[in-house]
Amino acid sequence: MTADLSPSPVRFPWFAAILGLLAIGALIALGTWQVQRLHWKEGLLASIEQRTHSAPLPLAEVETLYRTSGDVDYIPVTATGVFHHAGERHFLATWQGQSGFYVYTPFEVAGGGLIFINRGFVPYDRKSAATRPEGQVEGEVTISGLARNPLEGKPSWILPNNDPDKNVFYWKDRDGMARSAGLRSAERIVPFFIDADATPNPGGLPAGGVTLIDMPNNHLQYAVTWYGLALALIGVMGVWFWKRHSQAPSASSS
Repeated sequence: MTADLSPSPVRFPWFAAILGLLAIGALIALGTWQVQRLHWKEGLLASIEQRTHSAPLPLAEVETLYRTSGDVDYIPVTATGVFHHAGERHFLATWQGQSGFYVYTPFEVAGGGLIFINRGFVPYDRKSAATRPEGQVEGEVTISGLARNPLEGKPSWILPNNDPDKNVFYWKDRDGMARSAGLRSAERIVPFFIDADATPNPGGLPAGGVTLIDMPNNHLQYAVTWYGLALALIGVMGVWFWKRHSQAPSASSS
């Protein structure tokens, strides 16, 4: 009796094939998502460009737009009124490589109502208004800037919780700012913010014009990266399966 020395059939590597196909599908999905994000970002940048170069509107008109659309981001606006500097709130920020705060100050609008104005940036060691008394302008003034939409809750769990007791805010909680500033709930508070323009304040602080407009748009590069990785993986799997097939022993004839 002779032993059967014919090679055993090689099983097809289904597990590796399925894993590879899942990885390729995930990479293609990520690339497609980045293409969608690219179209979204291009639309957003076009809208910002159009809005920021439009004529400024009175605050009352922007309020009307907000009530009808819920979106007034980057619309130029003017408002006349009086600052309540005792209620300024401090939002942790970096600007031009410096750490510090954006100063949000309640602004009593002529004709009624209050709105928080982001007057601009102060360095970390100038947080206290006592270190920059020249910038605490008194009396009725007219400010110009860009309307900014409010946030609907904390934008990310990564952010720390706001610390009203220390007057340090990590996200723009309008209602929390109003409470900690001592504004009465009965007072009408405009539901959005205004980022003041770069018109210099006395003494140079706060430094206005801090609105970020030139947003990065790297979604095309990301899409190319994900699609490229998918293509590379397809090539690797193709070579692997071809080599496996070509090196597999053929069944011998009896």
